[in-house]
Amino acid sequence: MNDYPSLFAPIRIGNTLFRNRIFASATGAADIRSDKSLPDSALLYYARKAMGGAAQVTVGECQVDHPGGGSRGGVCVDLSDFNSMQWLSRLSDGISRHGAVASSELCHAGRYSVTGYGPSDGTVDPGKLCHAMSEEKILSTIAAYAKAARFAQACGFGMVTVHGGHGWLPQQFFSPYYNFRRDRWGGSAENRARFAVAVCDAIHDACGKNFPVEIRISGTELEDGYDLDGGIEYARFLDGHADIIHVSVGVHGSLSNDHWLATCPTLFKEDGINVKYAAEIKKHVKSALITAVGSLSDPMMMEEIIANGKADFVALARELLCDPDMPNKARDGRSGEIRQCLRCMSCWSKMMSGGFYCALNPETGRETETLHALPPAEKKRVLVAGGGIAGMQAALTASANGHDVTLCEKTARLGGGIRCEENVPFKKHVADYIALQEKLIHKAPIVLRLNTEVTPELASALRPDVIIAAVGSKPLVPPIGGIENALCANDIYANPQLAGKRVVIIGAGLVGMELAIYLKRLGRDVALVEQASALNAEGNSIHGMAIAAEFRKLGITPRLGTLVTRVTPVSVVSSQGTLEADTVIYATGQKPQTDAVLKLSSLAPRFYAVGDCTGVGNIMSATKNAWTAARDIGRF
Repeated sequence: MNDYPSLFAPIRIGNTLFRNRIFASATGAADIRSDKSLPDSALLYYARKAMGGAAQVTVGECQVDHPGGGSRGGVCVDLSDFNSMQWLSRLSDGISRHGAVASSELCHAGRYSVTGYGPSDGTVDPGKLCHAMSEEKILSTIAAYAKAARFAQACGFGMVTVHGGHGWLPQQFFSPYYNFRRDRWGGSAENRARFAVAVCDAIHDACGKNFPVEIRISGTELEDGYDLDGGIEYARFLDGHADIIHVSVGVHGSLSNDHWLATCPTLFKEDGINVKYAAEIKKHVKSALITAVGSLSDPMMMEEIIANGKADFVALARELLCDPDMPNKARDGRSGEIRQCLRCMSCWSKMMSGGFYCALNPETGRETETLHALPPAEKKRVLVAGGGIAGMQAALTASANGHDVTLCEKTARLGGGIRCEENVPFKKHVADYIALQEKLIHKAPIVLRLNTEVTPELASALRPDVIIAAVGSKPLVPPIGGIENALCANDIYANPQLAGKRVVIIGAGLVGMELAIYLKRLGRDVALVEQASALNAEGNSIHGMAIAAEFRKLGITPRLGTLVTRVTPVSVVSSQGTLEADTVIYATGQKPQTDAVLKLSSLAPRFYAVGDCTGVGNIMSATKNAWTAARDIGRF
């Protein structure tokens, strides 16, 4: 349905769905305040790239170890300051509700930092010394990366990007140009890569294995340090630890400005000059996905990169300053309208003097002026697949904005998976909300088709301009021996009479915890087991406090740190012993319906995915993302 099927093929990492293969590479906002916060203008600067269709937007230069890790040359976003949480949450919301994954670039300047600690002693600039980090300092810095990532996650970021290239601290450890150690952090390539590997592992330990971790590396330092073979070694050691390896080139602080400029190729270099390094590294990794970056503006070149297996993603920085709508234009068949970056370096030069502007795009750096009043929406034919929370909101918002809307739900009722909880007394208002949305849909000029799944044949017949996939998720069945002897939490919510007197619930996320309360109130004896060492309120800390209070009131004591190894018809066998049960229930999370999304993604010129099918969330995330996607239709 579009000219670039590989470039616009969605892909999932963990539980995170990326709507296409175009990343907005890290660019720092020039107007960061002295207190390390970003004003509304900078928030809009990042959100605008999400509106334009990028799959991921990276917020640049976020500091992991304040104040010591910050660069000597400027102020960075501080990921150690709790006071940053409010505006960082607004920043991530502005990106994610427009359908992109928000990423925070984790930076530590190492030898170029305020404190000047790096892998080895040395001289940075005349009169400025670098001091070798002690073992204790190395370990505390690795922990600082993990803490910063966890803070970013708590602020709503969907992933992090570790800056391990261009001369930042992880590269300083790997590079023989910087690292002269002879302990376990230096010498062999494996030892020199140990710091970056440990950082990725620590972030996964802190944020969960399904939280994507990207690391930017330099595929070569050119003549100043390691060559492409060294970059391949670096990537091979990171393989299996980082989910995405973003391959750039060069090193700041190099012997030659010519080599420093390789990180951001000028107009004197050919398009895509650095892609060859990513393509070669991709041949040598097994599980990590690869991102290519460097002077990419032509969507046909990007399609060829992805289609021919040179990389899995392309990252654009200056091009999305020049034309943030480049992804949408390419997807819509309007490639001839794309403004391609001149690589004139005006943006970078202006950023150095306090602004971030583009020679061709007068809106860049002036987003506040241009986005306060939305342009009128061009009328479109919109097909919404899925009538759950997100699908209903998307249909209503699109209709209210003047579009012709058809809403298809494959079952006989609107409401989606959360319908199973409609008879739970403390979820009464959820049922009321679904009923209200149903009423509004019947009142609006929306064509509603129940018992109808969106298929290629249906899409061909309706010929929509836009498809919004809101196909939801399904319960995740844990890989436990004998799990066929257990029932799904959704089934118990819908039919609580299926639960016997003695119940064991596996999983202490919100679904499992609320089910424990529901069944306890119905008179069941409830045991709740959880592999993790803490309950998981899934970002809703206040509701988590309310659940904890209810647990105390009802006498529910979760068994934390308990690994279930086997389920029988009458028991649960775990690392803490055997629990007898009349009924075993699993509440171990949801799995996004990615396959259904992939089937729909190429059936219309413009495509959006919202709700749980993009990554399992809650009612708030489903509603805001659906509202935002539908509001963007015909405007960006």
